Order: sequence, then C-alpha cells, then structure tokens
Amino acid sequence: MPSASRRFIEAVDPAAPPPGLAGAVVAIGNFDGLHRGHRGVIERAQALAEKLGAPCAVLTFEPHPADFFAGRSVMFRLTGREAKAAFLERLGLDGMIVLTFDAALAGLSAEQFVADVLVRRLGVKAAVAGYDFHFGARRQGTPQFLEEAGRRYGFAVEIVPRIAQDAEGSLDAVSSTAVRQALEQGDVALAARLLGHPWFVEGVVVHGQKLGRTIGFPTANIALDPSCRLRHGIYAVSLTVDGKSSTEKILGGAANFGRRPTFDNGAPLLEVYVFDFDGDLYGKTVEVAFLDFLRPEEKFASVEALVAQMREDVAKARAITAAAGL
Repeated sequence: MPSASRRFIEAVDPAAPPPGLAGAVVAIGNFDGLHRGHRGVIERAQALAEKLGAPCAVLTFEPHPADFFAGRSVMFRLTGREAKAAFLERLGLDGMIVLTFDAALAGLSAEQFVADVLVRRLGVKAAVAGYDFHFGARRQGTPQFLEEAGRRYGFAVEIVPRIAQDAEGSLDAVSSTAVRQALEQGDVALAARLLGHPWFVEGVVVHGQKLGRTIGFPTANIALDPSCRLRHGIYAVSLTVDGKSSTEKILGGAANFGRRPTFDNGAPLLEVYVFDFDGDLYGKTVEVAFLDFLRPEEKFASVEALVAQMREDVAKARAITAAAGL
C-alpha cells in the first residue's frame, strides 16, 4: 500500500467544514473492510478531486448502523475506526470525516441529510457513492435521489457501478458480507481476493498468561473486538510495528486466534509468535495481516503434543511468509 505524503485530517461530527477539508470531494459509506468495491468508490473520488483541485475525504459513520439499531454489537467489524483511518491515509486521502450514528442522524430524512450534513456542515464540492448506497430515515435516499439533490444544491455527484468478485463479472458483487463469510470459514485467501489486500487487524499488545514463553514460543497478544468471528485456528501472518514512523518493521509470524483449549479454553485472543524478533512489544500498536490458514484450533492430549504440532505450524508459516518476501 502506498504511504501518505500529506497531513491526514480526522474530523468527528464537525459543525462546519473542517479546516483542510472545506469544499472536499467526499466518498460516502461505511467502508467496513475497505474491499475492492469500496476502493472503486474511493479511487473515483480521488480522480474527481484531482480534476476539481479539491481535497478528498471519506465520510463514514460510527458505530455501524446495524449496531445502533440493535442496541449492541452485532456486526463483525472488518475494519475498526483506527485501522480504517490508517489505511485511508496510506491511500493518500486528505482525511476522514466521522459522523456519530445516533437517533438524531438516523432520523434525518434524505433531504435533510443532504441539506444539513453535505451542504451546510461539510460544504462538499462533490459526493461519490456506490450503486447500492442508501441513506436517510428508512433508507429512502437512493443514488438517483443523491444525483438529483446534487443538481439542486450545486455539487457534483458520481455513482460507481457494481464491482464483481471476478474479472468476468459472473459472480456476485464484492461486499463486506462476502468477506465476513470467508473469514468465518478461515478462508483468508478468498477474503484477500475480495478485499484487494490481506485482511488485517490493529491492536495494542497486552500482557497474557505468558504460557507461550514457557514452551519456547513467546507471543504478542492482542485482544480483538468481541464482534470478531474469524475462524479459530492457526494462521501465517505478517506483523507491522510503528506503521506511521520511519522505524516501521514488517515481520513474519504464526498466529493462533482462539481459546487455547489445551490450557484454559478462555476468552478469544490473538497470539502472534513473531519470527526472529526479541524486542519488547508490550503497549505498542501493531497491525497483523492474515496471509494463510494452516489448521483449525484443537485440544491436544499433552503440552508435548501441542509443541510438536506448533513446530510444524511454524515451519509452514515461515515458508509462506518467506514466499511473501518477509
């Protein structure tokens, strides 16, 4: 992914156009996963922004509307807010505008959303959305409504057509739902094809029970969002440390996501054994990308049997990460 070359602006619930993003071209949507369909919308917005000489930003919503309406976390989030911002910055966007999805926002009609949010609060020069984008109370706002409203209020609108899962266009459109289903099956290779990049998570390394250290496999532990429904199992991964600094490191590793049934069958935890690294990662924010699925998590009859299997897992993961240039 390309690196950022300008200051990235994050604006939450702005009452007026944020400095640096006034008159922006905005790509609108949840953009959960930032898959190839989302990238098509963002790339169209970037091209239009360059043509108009305007800044380019994503307009997105937190929490996910499905979580708001359910009153609890029900959506398997593919990309948290921090990871989304980091990814968009790497793509070269100027910023991300986050609107709090609450009763007030949910109650706006499509006309009110355009007039109050896009025009008054953001002062957009153009809006870009996907072919299936709906907005406003009861999702009454359609792509056609947005185009008509743009003509009335004086901002440009572009609607991006369906992007298929395969080059021939014979499969279903790329969607966050398809990515979630792939990850729930542990098919991270399919997820990567849909996303256009390996699926990744971002989190802070926390202290665990240090069981891995006692058996020769010390791990960096990351507690993922409770909504995560990634299949429990062993994966070949990459781990990025200090992703926004000049000291960025990308390392290969083998990871277990699950409940550690041989030991305690506890709460799900991501445990990454990082190859050829002996530094201190505690408290650092890391990004873990999933490259391949090795096997399901299982309970072993003894710690010795587990360790023997882990040696095989590490050997396989080393071969995969080496082939990826890590």
